[in-house]
Amino acid sequence: MKFLAIHTSSKRLIAAAKGERTVLRDLPDSAMQHSVLLMDTVDGVLQEAGLRLCDCDFLACVVGPGSFTGIRVGIATVKGLCTAAEKPALAVTSFDCLAYAEESGKKLALVDAGHGYFYGCGYDGTAVVSSPRYMSRQEAETLIAEGFMPVSEEELPIPSKVLSAGEGLLAAAEALCGRVAPCSELEALYLRKSSAEEGR
Repeated sequence: MKFLAIHTSSKRLIAAAKGERTVLRDLPDSAMQHSVLLMDTVDGVLQEAGLRLCDCDFLACVVGPGSFTGIRVGIATVKGLCTAAEKPALAVTSFDCLAYAEESGKKLALVDAGHGYFYGCGYDGTAVVSSPRYMSRQEAETLIAEGFMPVSEEELPIPSKVLSAGEGLLAAAEALCGRVAPCSELEALYLRKSSAEEGR
C-alpha cells in the first residue's frame, strides 16, 4: 500500500508518505503558513519515500476538527492532487490521528477549540464509543472521570498525554484504507460554526 497523507488542521504541518520507504515530516510551528509550506513539504516526503504521485494508491487528508483555514488548505490541496493524478482520497479525522497513535485503552481525543472549549471524541482502542462533539471543559472532565484518558497532539489547559499525530496519521491511513472514496466526497468535519459565522 503506497500513499501520501497530510495534516494541516492544527498549528503543525504534517506530511507523510509510504513508498519504498516510510517518511514523516512534522513542522510543529507552522500556524498560518500551511499554504506556503505545504507543497514543498509534500514534494520532499515523496522524493524521500521514492514515490511519485502516480504511484500512490490513494491520498489521505485530515479533515478536522481544528483550524478552519488549515482544514480548507489541506482538503483543497488533496482534491487538486487527486484530480490531477486520478487517485481516490481518504478522509482521516484529527481524532483518528490520536486514536491510532496509541491504539490500546480507553481514551478521549481532545483538540483545543479555544476560549476554554474543546473538540472531543471518545475511543476504546480505535473504536469510537463517544461521538465527536464540541464540549466545555466540564463536559471533558466528566468523561475523564468516567475512565477516558485524555490525549492530544499538543499541551492543553486540561492535562493530557501528548501523542505523535504524525505517527497516528500514518497508522490511521494504513488501517482505514478500505474507506477510500472519490476525492469529490472529501468534506470538512466542522463541529461548530467559525468565529466569523458566530459573529454574524
